[in-house]
Amino acid sequence: MNHKPPDQDAVDVLPEPDADSAAHSALVQQAIRKELVEAGGWIPFSAFMELAMYAPGLGYYTAGRRKFGQQGDFVTAPETSALFGQCLAQQCVELLQAIGGGDLLEFGAGSGVMAVDVLTELQLQQCLPDHYYIVELSADLRERQRERLARDLPELINRVHWLDILPGGFEGVVLANELLDAMPVERYRVLEQGYAIQGVVWDEEGAAFAWQERPASAEQTELLDQLLAKLDHRPEPGYLLEYNERAVAWVRQLAELLQRGAAVLIDYGASRDEFYHPQRDQGTLSCHYRHRMHDDPLILTGIQDITAYVEFSAVAEAAHDAGMTVAGYNTQAHFLIGCGLDEIIARCDPSDTVAFLALTQQAKTLTLPGEMGERFRVLGLSKGLTTGELADWRGFRTQDLGNRL
Repeated sequence: MNHKPPDQDAVDVLPEPDADSAAHSALVQQAIRKELVEAGGWIPFSAFMELAMYAPGLGYYTAGRRKFGQQGDFVTAPETSALFGQCLAQQCVELLQAIGGGDLLEFGAGSGVMAVDVLTELQLQQCLPDHYYIVELSADLRERQRERLARDLPELINRVHWLDILPGGFEGVVLANELLDAMPVERYRVLEQGYAIQGVVWDEEGAAFAWQERPASAEQTELLDQLLAKLDHRPEPGYLLEYNERAVAWVRQLAELLQRGAAVLIDYGASRDEFYHPQRDQGTLSCHYRHRMHDDPLILTGIQDITAYVEFSAVAEAAHDAGMTVAGYNTQAHFLIGCGLDEIIARCDPSDTVAFLALTQQAKTLTLPGEMGERFRVLGLSKGLTTGELADWRGFRTQDLGNRL
């Protein structure tokens, strides 16, 4: 759980970008430097992360670079195995039946593989949604999703629609896998008295971006005081932490659009006490580049992924305050097991040794504590459903950690 300061040795062993990637990174760097000049030489880290990740046509998620899979920078659970989408579909079946039908809405569909796996399983279970909507900021990813769905599920492509604006009065199930962790976060340091907000400047001598702190505003200080007052300990001076206001705002927006239905949020994160554990004194920021993980977000600008853990207690509180019900909170491992992972694996013929061993290995990656099983958490939210319509979700029946939120 202890997050150490940036390990220069680890950064030094990162692979060198190829010429095209280096040239693109230089363009992103130039765009951020322009913003710095216009802002007086300093921007908060959230603004830096926003530009590095989402600057139109330049950012990591908007520039058309390959991000997922073995040829990218990281592998998500849907990329790891179809088992993930198949299990998630079992929960969708239960939810859609409780609602009495409806649509699916996926935020940030990545390569489109999860949509393919979920729809394939729902078709098998004879529980297809009326529509499968996708909200995707990246034009490049939209096109890749469209191509994949048309190739793998041509008979269902007419049910899939990409949205530019959110639908009003949505009824159905919302899916969000690794969405909240990619939202820009603010970064703070605890001081003897008060807090400092971390920002980014351009270091002319080093020809690189660098950290620079400023005193937190009165509004930021009040927010952090209220947040840390909920802990059973006071972080020591020097403690670094992130706050994801975007995630809280997104959940409020979700509550507005969801008229009747449920949402399944899957991300790597923790409850409040875990998130602000004394040993997590360097925060949770991490970067992924060519399947190497490190913790320096100020390098490889625009060509590496930057993420932060999700503080699920804050997300659950925001949902509750916005009129939603917290249906459950679980590790990914127990959620997938509750959704019939063993039953899905049992479909594979064990006499086909190669296929069966591959499937069991994929299941281990999804569920083992040292892999994705414990680091990834699942939060279930509902709105407009009575207890009689869905007393509890199958993904939370074997275990529910909701009392830890």
